[in-house]
Amino acid sequence: MPMKQVPFPARLPLFILTGLLAACQISAPEDGIMRASETPGAPPGADPNTCYGRHVTPAIIETVTEQVLVQPPQIEANGTVSYPAVYRTETRQEIVRERKELWFETLCQEELTPEFIASLQRALSVRGYHAGAANGRMDFATKRAIHAYQSDQGVDSDILSLAAARQLGLKEVPREG
Repeated sequence: MPMKQVPFPARLPLFILTGLLAACQISAPEDGIMRASETPGAPPGADPNTCYGRHVTPAIIETVTEQVLVQPPQIEANGTVSYPAVYRTETRQEIVRERKELWFETLCQEELTPEFIASLQRALSVRGYHAGAANGRMDFATKRAIHAYQSDQGVDSDILSLAAARQLGLKEVPREG
């Protein structure tokens, strides 16, 4: 059976409604590298000349449905049920895991040159985290390797932290004193 074509003017309200619904969507806060001086939500006391990475883990919310006893059953002396129990359904949402916002010091964007990224890829490759070529591009394989390396260090992000860059021997470690 052939499909019936709906004329464009009849479809116009549907397109408008779709656009309005899309505009109502709340976008997740973006993860990324930000200079402390240009970031309104930067960590308190942050040096304005340093850059920070931010990783937001959204909350996990679970819907719980329970049957709550409203009236217990009425049972006669001989054991027969004269009135069954009455229940009501209650539905509520519970936060399983709170939203987390992690700020950490990172390299600034201008420091992430192709040469630096190639060195990063080689350092991750030697440690078994990066299997691709050292191409000097911050591609998906590199971000996945950064995330795997830093997850083992307790930082759940694919943005290279300054601490990880130092651990990998890619940035100088400041002297004490």
